[in-house]
Amino acid sequence: MSRKYRNKPTVVDGIGFASQAEARRWCDLKLLERAGLITSIARQQTLELAPSVRIPGEKRARPPLRYICDFAYMDLRTKTWVWEDVKGFVTPLFRAKQHLAKSVHGIDVRVVR
Repeated sequence: MSRKYRNKPTVVDGIGFASQAEARRWCDLKLLERAGLITSIARQQTLELAPSVRIPGEKRARPPLRYICDFAYMDLRTKTWVWEDVKGFVTPLFRAKQHLAKSVHGIDVRVVR
């Protein structure tokens, strides 16, 4: 089965990642954590961008619109939470979700290539 963006699933530290780039970023973040620059690394954090809605004429309500970022962590230098998504290719759908994350939650999602 070919992948849409030619990413290669990779396992590091017993953790499955969607791509080699995401696995490399994990390793970078773990090094930063060991150096005492960041803390509380979390993977696959979910933000609800819009609630569930019922569209007239449809049998069921549409589920809430969610965004799942690759990594979130506390930057100890700036004392702020950082949300990151590893992208080889930025899609229009990602840009829309990035916009909603900022407008709804005030979160700047950083793109890491």
